[in-house]
Amino acid sequence: MTEIVQNTLPYDIAKPRPLPGIAPLDSADWLIVDEAYAGQMAERERLLKGRRDAVIAMESGAAPAVAELLDRVLGFLRGQTGFCIAADHVIRPDGARVAIDRDDPLGTLGMLVQEDLCVMEKRGDEHVLTAALLCFPSNWTLREKFLRPLIGIHVPVDAYDDNIAKRVQRLFDGIGVDRPLWRFNLLWYDNNTLHNPRSETCAHHTVDRDAATHLRSERQVLMRLPETQAVVFSIHTYMIPGEIARSWL
Repeated sequence: MTEIVQNTLPYDIAKPRPLPGIAPLDSADWLIVDEAYAGQMAERERLLKGRRDAVIAMESGAAPAVAELLDRVLGFLRGQTGFCIAADHVIRPDGARVAIDRDDPLGTLGMLVQEDLCVMEKRGDEHVLTAALLCFPSNWTLREKFLRPLIGIHVPVDAYDDNIAKRVQRLFDGIGVDRPLWRFNLLWYDNNTLHNPRSETCAHHTVDRDAATHLRSERQVLMRLPETQAVVFSIHTYMIPGEIARSWL
């Protein structure tokens, strides 16, 4: 089996930031291909074929934003080493050929990039999750969060109170085109399972850092699409062996 874990991170986990931990990002660094690309893409393909209803959701009104997102990703990949973009297909860095199916934009995206992609659109005063490709959830489920606003998505995160919610909504409102923002999180696990859904009604099983077999870290990026003005929340999942991660702290 091709490896799904990584041995490196592109940021220093010894320097965590206060919530919400947001910092500017160069738009040229939006999406990443790392050493686990082939293995993680194989896992995404397995989930898209066998668990599609669990990993893809889209409101009909989100179709323009998702179509724009597909075009944006294809445009980004044209400048990346290892990708060959044709009119109707893409050759990936691992040699796989992916058809560009504009009738299934989220499914196509799931076969191209390691990142999960959540589309947030303004509905009234808040941004709402109107579409998502979520193959690698960490203790949440797409069906429970779909069509919820920001604060509803973060239930039951204790640290995500009304004050944090208002700050995050202001951040979403202020994101400029080609001026993305990013943050990372750290989660200790006793396994390396990438698809790790959990209902918000279930207790969260925590793992002590010293006993953990793996550190899961998500590189999360917020960027605005210029035409629809939707905000895309992308999640690149790193799964680092525990002994390696602990040596960095």
